[in-house]
Amino acid sequence: MDGVDRRILRVLSVDGRISITDLARQAATSTATCFRRVQRMTEDGIITGFRADIAPASVGRSAVIVMGVCLDRLNKQAFAEFEAAIRDHPLVVACYLVSGEFDYLVTIRASSIDEFNAIYGDWLVSLPGIRLTRTFFSMKEVVQRTYLHF
Repeated sequence: MDGVDRRILRVLSVDGRISITDLARQAATSTATCFRRVQRMTEDGIITGFRADIAPASVGRSAVIVMGVCLDRLNKQAFAEFEAAIRDHPLVVACYLVSGEFDYLVTIRASSIDEFNAIYGDWLVSLPGIRLTRTFFSMKEVVQRTYLHF
């Protein structure tokens, strides 16, 4: 990846709907070169998609819940089982294997604390291998970036 690729990525990270002509101009390259580079970076998995940033409250997902999760076993099988179970839930927006007090941090977007409570009682407590959870309800979203600064 060279400087032109990085310029293309910077522009796309802010405006994924920019025309290829405007993108090429801002990246200081020709339209054909820019198109080929975007295509290559998409094929190589550097660009993973183009999507709209949607205001969570506008679609009923204003509650942000972060859960620290500790598993009862720390081995590859326990990690794989938990990750497979958490990966496909539609309200889980992020899940990280972390070091420190918890094994995982899970971020959930729900419509309300009541909806989260129902999910917690019906689904989360039944996930394989959970020993302990600690739940944190967001009181205010201070920063939520969908682009990377580089």
